[in-house]
Amino acid sequence: MYRERASRLPGATVWTSVPAGGDGTGRVLPDGCMDLLWHDGRLLVAGPDTHAYVDAGATGPWSGIRFHPGTAPTLLGVPAHELRDRRVELADLWPAAEVRRATARVHGAHHPARGLEDVALRLAASAGPPDPLLTRLVAALDAGRPVAGTADALGLGARQLHRRSLIAFGYGPKTLARILRMRRALALARAGVPFAQTAARAGYADQPHLAREVRSLTGVALRELVPPPGAAS
Repeated sequence: MYRERASRLPGATVWTSVPAGGDGTGRVLPDGCMDLLWHDGRLLVAGPDTHAYVDAGATGPWSGIRFHPGTAPTLLGVPAHELRDRRVELADLWPAAEVRRATARVHGAHHPARGLEDVALRLAASAGPPDPLLTRLVAALDAGRPVAGTADALGLGARQLHRRSLIAFGYGPKTLARILRMRRALALARAGVPFAQTAARAGYADQPHLAREVRSLTGVALRELVPPPGAAS
């Protein structure tokens, strides 16, 4: 069972998850974000994914805080591209004393998710506000605007935009745009919009294009993620 709520940290989401059946298997779709995780008494960081992450080994409940795209590297002190498609112990990124303090804060909270949120709020207070340019970049790409036009609007050259995107998101702006477009499409399809209309509204050439992109980024067919109405669960 998965549950989420908006965080007190603007743009972030706090979530909890208990794998169905308790076997620890789960498919996490790419979303342009990074997460601070709590599992089995340990703090971990989920880096930005370029494809679905399938966790087939860890059992028991998970808690996490998912940061708005582009904000986690400043909070956690590590460039996103160093964690691309990885899950790493926070102890591998931070000094031991800082990890102990953060772990104690999560342990001391009435729920691990609340403790993670407290840790994130403290990090944000020290880091200052998000880079407004990155915020504008994410908003533009999430609205379906082309990468080249977005770079021009932001006053960035292609190489500078790519370099900043690697640090903030873990990959280039075109990959981020693909992922955000897929998320928009899945939201439409899950709301009941027919696949052909979903493809058109999300900016795909046609329904087969949508299907190819979903399989490329998630490893499964669109109909496995969004069963047709009336399909058996």
